[in-house]
Amino acid sequence: MGRLVPAVTRALDVLELFLHGDGTLSAPEVTRRLQLPRTTVHELLTTLAARSYLVTVPDRPGRYRLGVRTYQLGSRYAEQLDLASEGRQVAQWVAGTCGEAVQVAVLEGTDVIYIAQADSTHAVRMVSAAGRRLPAHCTSVGKMLLASLPDGELDARLDGLELTGLTRDSVTDARELRTALDAARKRGVAVERQESDPDVGCVAAPVRDRSGRVVAALSVSVPMIRWDQERERELAALAVAGAEELSGRLGHDLRPGAPPHSLV
Repeated sequence: MGRLVPAVTRALDVLELFLHGDGTLSAPEVTRRLQLPRTTVHELLTTLAARSYLVTVPDRPGRYRLGVRTYQLGSRYAEQLDLASEGRQVAQWVAGTCGEAVQVAVLEGTDVIYIAQADSTHAVRMVSAAGRRLPAHCTSVGKMLLASLPDGELDARLDGLELTGLTRDSVTDARELRTALDAARKRGVAVERQESDPDVGCVAAPVRDRSGRVVAALSVSVPMIRWDQERERELAALAVAGAEELSGRLGHDLRPGAPPHSLV
């Protein structure tokens, strides 16, 4: 675990004081409660106010309350909670339809983080878990999410990245990865066969929010003993159906004639 940064810790301590009482505080109150030097408190309050994490209270000189930036962060967090909650429900529906494991993941840097899943009903099955992190280039959800990025952002994320493999079939060549991403972008479905697990294949489709932006991907995973071309087509169609259902729940307009959204 890395070292905690004292200045950041103090700033967060200040913000957390506003969770109690009437939600307003003065500099002397902050100084007393946190037992910090007055100069330090003044600098912290000034900095937080400059970044809109705090604002002065109208008609109450010297008092502060939480600013709009904290609301924006909270709203963003709530959006992610909604995605996870809706993702679990849709994953369970898709898994109930096909009997295979279903995951919903988001992109963080060059990794994917699984935020929702539903397990397979088969005796031989893939076991997944929310919170798991894997290299994006080794997964179908990761390929789908990378393929959704604008070219400039994709270049920035992949520039200098060492493509470490998880299995002997993982894509570790940058040119090969680009080809796979182009295919996923054109098809609207990403596929990986034994690239994150030597016994598993996956197909994934993009999940969009109200604005049409790709915010997640939904995948269906199946042991290779149940994998063939026909099954891949079936699961790809089901992954698309699940992703569209989740997109609709997030406000994406799926009606015929609605303005189309490209992957980028």
